Amino acid sequence: MRRRVGKGSAYQGPFLISGLQVGIIGVVILITLLISAWNAIDLRKVLDHSTEEYLNDVTMHMAGEIGNTMHHKSEDLAMISEFAAGYLPDSFGAGEDTAELQNFLEEKAGVLEFNFLTVIDRQGKMVHTEVPETIGKAELKGMAELDCVRAAFKGRTGTSYLGGQEIIYSVPVYGGDGEKSVEYVMVGIRSKEKMQNMIASKSFDGQSLSCIIDSSGKVILSPTDLKPFLQLDDIFKKSKDGKVVSEIDEMRKNMRRGTGGILAFTSTHQDELYLSYDALGVNDWVLLTIIPSDLIAGSSEGSIWRFFLILIFVMAVFFIFLIKVYRFFSTGRRELERYAFEDHVTGGMNQAAFCLKYEELACKMAPSSNCIVMMNVKGFKMVNERFGIEGGNEMLRHIHRVLQRHIKPSDDEFAARNESDNFFLCLRDAEPARIRARLRDIITEVNAFSGSEAPRHPVAFRQGACIIEHPGEEITILQDHARLAEQSVEKKAGEECVFYDESFVKRLKWEEEMNELFEESLRSRHFRVYLQPKVSPRTGEAEGAEALVRWQHPERGVICPSDFIPLFERNGKICRLDVYVFREVCALMAKWERMGKRLIPVSVNLSRQHFREPGFLEEFSGIAKQYRVRTEMLEFELTESIFLDEEQIDVVKDSIHRMHALGFTCSLDDFGSGFSSLGLLKEFDVDALKLDRLFFLDMHSEKARDVIACLMELAKKLNVKTVAEGIEEPEQVEYLRQVNCDMIQGYVYARPMPADAFEEKYVRGIMV
Repeated sequence: MRRRVGKGSAYQGPFLISGLQVGIIGVVILITLLISAWNAIDLRKVLDHSTEEYLNDVTMHMAGEIGNTMHHKSEDLAMISEFAAGYLPDSFGAGEDTAELQNFLEEKAGVLEFNFLTVIDRQGKMVHTEVPETIGKAELKGMAELDCVRAAFKGRTGTSYLGGQEIIYSVPVYGGDGEKSVEYVMVGIRSKEKMQNMIASKSFDGQSLSCIIDSSGKVILSPTDLKPFLQLDDIFKKSKDGKVVSEIDEMRKNMRRGTGGILAFTSTHQDELYLSYDALGVNDWVLLTIIPSDLIAGSSEGSIWRFFLILIFVMAVFFIFLIKVYRFFSTGRRELERYAFEDHVTGGMNQAAFCLKYEELACKMAPSSNCIVMMNVKGFKMVNERFGIEGGNEMLRHIHRVLQRHIKPSDDEFAARNESDNFFLCLRDAEPARIRARLRDIITEVNAFSGSEAPRHPVAFRQGACIIEHPGEEITILQDHARLAEQSVEKKAGEECVFYDESFVKRLKWEEEMNELFEESLRSRHFRVYLQPKVSPRTGEAEGAEALVRWQHPERGVICPSDFIPLFERNGKICRLDVYVFREVCALMAKWERMGKRLIPVSVNLSRQHFREPGFLEEFSGIAKQYRVRTEMLEFELTESIFLDEEQIDVVKDSIHRMHALGFTCSLDDFGSGFSSLGLLKEFDVDALKLDRLFFLDMHSEKARDVIACLMELAKKLNVKTVAEGIEEPEQVEYLRQVNCDMIQGYVYARPMPADAFEEKYVRGIMV
């Protein structure tokens, strides 16, 4: 999807917020609030359901514990009844000694937590512990008539209750002689307080209330406050909710069947409550438990609604903030657009604006009707160095103004600065000849500096172009194609624009193949070292040599250095290749020394890529030590581009000092081929100066001869050796001899040759 650029306005960037967007966000906020409210209601339902499940689980467990406790008390009573049989007299008549039985009962009552223990015979006579105040005389006298006691005389264990809500347990007492007849019954009574503690809930944070009733609804054992349970019948009867009435009827049926359940209802005080009922497994008794319906939800409900209110507040603040941001962006729209899409140096388009403009126009472009052009200022760093940053910026503004005068906005042409010294143009033209002519006119006007405050410094451009065959293609890809074409331009003045075509794709594939072949060639020594002598014009003897590399692949044949050296410079493999050549040279010099040959200094080229790694010279020093080669016989040749990189000046200086500390020498190669200045000789402590062949192309010119003579004289004063490169004519040799040039390197003496041929021709005599 493409972004559109509105007519009559600047570019619609990603920073701007429209009124429609604010409205949409407002609707989203409202929907979010509604969803949050719905979620809070739904969460309450979930919590209510969780409360019911939790209540059911806890009360079932409570009922089980209470029932088990009652069964255990009956079992305890049955156990001591067996021991009590040994203390029974023949009868409870007058004169019978029942003291031992009474003492036994007192002892066991304390151990088993019974408030009252008694043994009753069939005549209703009894021996018992001290009677508590809660048991009246009438209750004590009528105890033998209780149903549970009668059941015990029939051999059944029983459980019942007294009017004061004490629980009474009864078990038969069998004679010690093995008789199965029951003449006595043991009765145990637990106090109301202990029983109330038994049914008091230890769960629900003390907010529950429990009691024990029978299936008819009669209270067996109640808590301290019985009032809520006594009012249940009235609450149920007054309920007008048909659903609640139905649930109450179902509850009564379940209680008679001995099953449990949960009932939700509203009290007369409008409290939402849950009533749980669970069978104890003792008689037809049921445990009733009441808890508030918001026992679980209530603690979280406040948090939920507080969160909801906080959410409303935050969203309101956010919406207000959004409105303010919208107003801010609406008010400062031009400034934001300028910041996002205007180049801060030229005041024109930047890369982002260029891309957006192209995307707007691409939909109406015809195939092969437009082109993308890249213009790269050559040597722009030198402009900054000579005239300062502001001078360089003024030069860029001047170039941009010229471009604006030459493009045709009516034909939807536009231009932008992409990087520090790169410009991109989109031209409505696809004819290479016309495009080159237009670019020549642009360059001519740039160098005229008419009405400009830019520094009067000649400007050259490397130019690449890409015809837009498929307008729907990404603009960045088209720019990369133009850049690839620009990078293929030879570094010479007057070079015209190069157009991207399929040959560049082939070139990329070829470079990929070269990269793949590199590793194997390095291992198999397909790279061969060639040597070219540096000859003294006075003696004609070789006083040095330069090591050059040649790639002789068994399948590809000879691969030219001009093909692979720039490639390996770009991808960093050149560093490993330099180390390889250095190692081969050291091995060769070690061989000459073993043979007793005269050693001559050999120079090896050192790429600027090495200076990115601190301490890189230590590896070279280690190799020299490995082969026991004297470091003063090894020289590093550094190209002028290394010295012109402002970011590496200090690194280069330190590296040259380190070279000398390790015993190596260094030379400045290709001096005069680019923007070399005599200031380099002052700043950098080089040992030799290699003059580029450009100095010697016009030896017949008196001015050229004077320049060469001055350089030779200056080098002598600085104690720097001189090497003339690319010498091919004897007349050149003769003049260089006259001006005291130290060494000559060129075809006039020898081309680069294999190491064995060089050895045979130049490495002679006895080692010195």
